[in-house]
Amino acid sequence: MNLAWKGAKLTLTILTKTSSRRGFLGLMAAGASVVAMPAFSLNTDEARALIQQSLNEVYAVINSGQPPAQMYKAFEAIFARYADVDVIARSALGPAARQVSPQQFAAYKQAFQGYIGRKYGARFREFIGSQVQVTDAKPVKSFYVVTSVAKLNGRAPMQVEWHVSDKSGQSKYFNIVIEGVNMLAAERTEIGAMLAANRGDIAALTSALQQAG
Repeated sequence: MNLAWKGAKLTLTILTKTSSRRGFLGLMAAGASVVAMPAFSLNTDEARALIQQSLNEVYAVINSGQPPAQMYKAFEAIFARYADVDVIARSALGPAARQVSPQQFAAYKQAFQGYIGRKYGARFREFIGSQVQVTDAKPVKSFYVVTSVAKLNGRAPMQVEWHVSDKSGQSKYFNIVIEGVNMLAAERTEIGAMLAANRGDIAALTSALQQAG
């Protein structure tokens, strides 16, 4: 009887430990699945809203009556707020971006940001007195394409396309296509030519960008 009782107790102990171990492993697996769940990703409405807000701010500056220099500073701030400047600046620099130090890239990126603010700010000044409307937004591959149309005074409407992604951890646009002209491709060519003119010297390119646009 005593042996039987001991055998039953041993069996119960083994079952309890096994169940506990399985329960623990189950909880670990459940916890891992919770941790592994992706964060809520960007959707069509959010991509559309991002561009609409950006355009609202652009048009507020355009119609503010500020002098060009102040407008360009405001456009630079809007660009820094809504665009993935790091991705755009690296794309424009091309393979050389992998060879520069973090300090060199930071200085170049700041200069590039100002250059874009002046260059595209001058283009946006053409929209004074016009109206703009976001007309569509849809997923394409790993990002969203948001389409807007600017209705210009005395001219045919101009279509502007924005490419939006949240891969960097924040929802931002990383490319603009104005009437078929792709900003990433155009700036890669432009910055590449400027880098070549400065014999591959990043510091010289940075100085040139501070005056360009």
